[in-house]
Amino acid sequence: MGVLSSVLGFSGFGIGTSFGLIIGYYMFIYFLPTDVKDPQIRPLVEEDSKTLQRLLPEIPLWVKNPDFDRVVWLNKFIETMWPYLDTAICTTAKAIAKPIISEQIPKYKIQSVEFETLTLGTLPPTFQGMKVYVTDEKELIMEPSFKWAGNPNIIIAVKAFGLKATVQVVDLQVFAVPRITLKPLLSVFPCFANIYVSLMDKPYVDFGLKLLGGDVMAIPGLYRFVQELIKDQVANMYLWPKALEVQIMDPTQAMKKPVGILDVKVLRAMKLKKKDLLGKSDPYVKLNLTEEKLTAKKTTVKHSNLNPEWDEEFNFVVKDPNTQALQINVYDWEQVGTHDEMGMNVVPLKDLTPDEPKVLTLDLLKNMNPNDPQNEKPRGQLVMEVLYKPFKEDEMPNDMEDSSMVQKAPEGTPAGGGLLVVIVHEAEDIEGKYHTNPHVRLLFRGEERKTKRLKKSRDPKWEDEFQFMVDEPPTDDRIHVEVFSTTSRIGLLHPKESLGYVTISLADVVSNRRINEKYHLIDSKNGRIQIEMQWRTSS
Repeated sequence: MGVLSSVLGFSGFGIGTSFGLIIGYYMFIYFLPTDVKDPQIRPLVEEDSKTLQRLLPEIPLWVKNPDFDRVVWLNKFIETMWPYLDTAICTTAKAIAKPIISEQIPKYKIQSVEFETLTLGTLPPTFQGMKVYVTDEKELIMEPSFKWAGNPNIIIAVKAFGLKATVQVVDLQVFAVPRITLKPLLSVFPCFANIYVSLMDKPYVDFGLKLLGGDVMAIPGLYRFVQELIKDQVANMYLWPKALEVQIMDPTQAMKKPVGILDVKVLRAMKLKKKDLLGKSDPYVKLNLTEEKLTAKKTTVKHSNLNPEWDEEFNFVVKDPNTQALQINVYDWEQVGTHDEMGMNVVPLKDLTPDEPKVLTLDLLKNMNPNDPQNEKPRGQLVMEVLYKPFKEDEMPNDMEDSSMVQKAPEGTPAGGGLLVVIVHEAEDIEGKYHTNPHVRLLFRGEERKTKRLKKSRDPKWEDEFQFMVDEPPTDDRIHVEVFSTTSRIGLLHPKESLGYVTISLADVVSNRRINEKYHLIDSKNGRIQIEMQWRTSS
């Protein structure tokens, strides 16, 4: 009897405890207070000082901190786009979560985990303000104050051992101040390679979790435990200086560095077709590498000659021999009006054997469309010698982000000479009398280079790079830098005007290998321009 009574006692204790927990759970879940009153909404001027002190944490950061900017436009944009963003975000989340769930559930003997309902609700997040940092590096740093008190409806169905349970997430609140860094900044769309996201403080996270129809977070102690657990886990992963890195594009492809040099020697042309009604043509050759924004290089003009001989050499810095090509255009020079194109052709660099000179006899074509019948008409031939010389391993830059590093000049650089690299970064406080559509013109040893034209900008940013191959150090040379504004509007008396200029001695560039300074523009009231110059040699 003693053993039987002990067994019955333990059984009764276990059954009673189980029933007690279940009854207690539903008591906490379903018997919530019903006398909750709606909050009163009153103007701030009617509140007392204690109430205002309690409201201080809710005041937007742009009110308390002058370095935070208002972003009303961003909140308006998100509010308008929220129904579409909701659908897009939820669809993307399902697509990302599905393979991860499929991979993990076999470990826990779960049959399936599915989203029965997934919507972020009708209340969009808001940004209380945003702070933007300006640094000397090629990066953009933003710190938005983010608050979201949403009404999402997320229902997840879990099936295991023949049973089905649903978990519902409701009334989600997230308050955080992330730091978003876009770097490195590039001159190709979308203009940055990576996004780094860090949290400057532990986020505030609050939500309701319904299981079997009741709010689990109403159980005493569980709410605070779960909230602190989420804060700690998120902080351990993303609290600054740790960061979530999202790669947008391969920076090695976006920030392509020189990998070799292409030597081109234009020898002669044969049997060119004349373009002038009276007399022969005046041909010249124009050369440029594809995927480059540098100014094309030209031969001299051979007047009244259909079989000209040039024997002129040119050098090009190669960044991607697998995709780049040498484009050749032959023109008939005209003293007045546009120059007539006599023919063209293209030489893909991937077809060249490295370090082996090759003489090419190219048929001049109308265009590169193989199906165009006009390409069957004879337009003459162009003879040229090309040599692609890739850099040696020790000449390749090791650290792409070391802005102070000066690369070596490519192999084949003239003995005693080098490569002068000029990077036009930006200008500030420039203004034209009639219009302000600035571009920069560089003039060095008779060679002229131009940046792109930016419309209606007093603080333009170009980030354009130019290279000059020289036979000897330009210690006694100067480079002329001038900012111009042009307009395409017809009828203006001043379609082009100078916004200021500066002439820079290159002696310091040769001695220091690199300078990066801002120069005051002459004939400009407050204008300044930032120019970086590097002198690269093979030694």
